[in-house]
Amino acid sequence: MARYIGPKTKIARKFKDPIYGPDKYFEKKNYGPGMHGNSKRRKKLSEYGIQLQEKQKAKYTYGILEKQFKNVFHKATRKKGITGEVLLQLIESRLDNMVFRLGIAPSRNGARQLVSHRHITVNGSVVNVPSYEVKLGDVIAVREKSKSLEVIQEALAAKRNTYPWLEWDSTLMKGKLVSLPTREDIPENIKEQLIVELYSK
Repeated sequence: MARYIGPKTKIARKFKDPIYGPDKYFEKKNYGPGMHGNSKRRKKLSEYGIQLQEKQKAKYTYGILEKQFKNVFHKATRKKGITGEVLLQLIESRLDNMVFRLGIAPSRNGARQLVSHRHITVNGSVVNVPSYEVKLGDVIAVREKSKSLEVIQEALAAKRNTYPWLEWDSTLMKGKLVSLPTREDIPENIKEQLIVELYSK
């Protein structure tokens, strides 16, 4: 499966959750696609189906492909702590997600593009790998010659959310990962325990 670039509202309706952020079309019609989308007679999901759907939801939310997601999960199982929470911490530590959380890009897709096009530095060096794992204390910044880019300026002007695990200096256009997020700090509506149960079978 290639990375999904189709209609976002369709996917939000599939999971009955606005996973890509506020969506007026989802608010208007928040049930699944198709003529039977709002039918109460839809087939009930099995336990496996519910677990699989939760994994798919996490993959779509963060824009991660199956092989990458599986690798991150196995890495989480080798670390100390609650596997589900560690999994989300590792995903949150991806460079593309950090760029999105810092408000440098309006979406994770936009953040991935900025990273791939070499507009972002980590500790002073250009990094163009969206899946790069940001470590505690790492400084993420907008490359000097990219600071005037309209897409970055607009994203920062519209920035609304701040997160307790991140520091941001708007003057220098750089931020730092100061701590790992706790589960309570991560706003995504994902039941990570269902993903752990799925992979544990």
